[in-house]
Amino acid sequence: MEVLVKDIIVEGEQALKHCNIDDWKTDSLLLAEYFLGVTRKQLLLNQGLTVDVKLKRDYMDAIQSRCHHIPLQYLTGTQEFMGLEFEVNTDVLIPRQDTEVLVEAVLTYIDKIPGEKKVLDLCTGSGCIAVSIDKMCGSAKVTACDISEKALETAVRNNQKNKAAVTFIRSDLFEQISGKFDVIVSNPPYIRTDEIPKLMPEVKNHEPVIALDGDADGLKFYRMIVGNAREFLKPEGMLFFEIGCEQGEDVQSIFIQNGFSNVTVQKDLAGNDRVIYAKLERK
Repeated sequence: MEVLVKDIIVEGEQALKHCNIDDWKTDSLLLAEYFLGVTRKQLLLNQGLTVDVKLKRDYMDAIQSRCHHIPLQYLTGTQEFMGLEFEVNTDVLIPRQDTEVLVEAVLTYIDKIPGEKKVLDLCTGSGCIAVSIDKMCGSAKVTACDISEKALETAVRNNQKNKAAVTFIRSDLFEQISGKFDVIVSNPPYIRTDEIPKLMPEVKNHEPVIALDGDADGLKFYRMIVGNAREFLKPEGMLFFEIGCEQGEDVQSIFIQNGFSNVTVQKDLAGNDRVIYAKLERK
């Protein structure tokens, strides 16, 4: 038995709207593209397009999962980042557009330095930062680490999927890292512990808390990374972070207290503080 795709999508829209999913119209269409195997262009050109009832069942199962606030990206298993496609699952954070600002800042910096650049990505998660830098900067030699074995398994698959050449190490920050790097980059956990219960259900109930929780003031990992970075950065090496929109001044102070200079805060597309970076002063 065949069913009209346009009718299925309307049914999905109504279900999501009833469950108070904010982007109910967009999400229903994106799930249709993934589970029904149709594109928007096909729908526009053929209003009589049909699929079998099994595909409709798969689609409606996904709609019900979305109604329970499971993130769309975990249902499709993918997320686009820096023009590349990444596998995502509940072991890793979903890459955000805001984090592209961090990658672009790193790329802008390393493109100005002649020769090979050694880059270390701490708390790599899905590997989106490390893989993007490796793919977009031919002179970068990228190493990435994470404490989570499951996250690293995902990152390795993303490395292979995108034909990148990142080296992955299981490490609690610098614990298993050796050598010196021109650039260290990190999007560490930076949400205050007491703020996590206030996050949208898609985040607090489904994304890995270990990748969100930055301790009581949200600054734990900035202190740990900056405090130990001198041992792993080359003279005048650069350290880049993603930050929460209200953390610029605090992280700047951490940098200065640990012998970094030229501290720069960069805003995201919404005009919020999102990236901070600084240079390690020679002793």
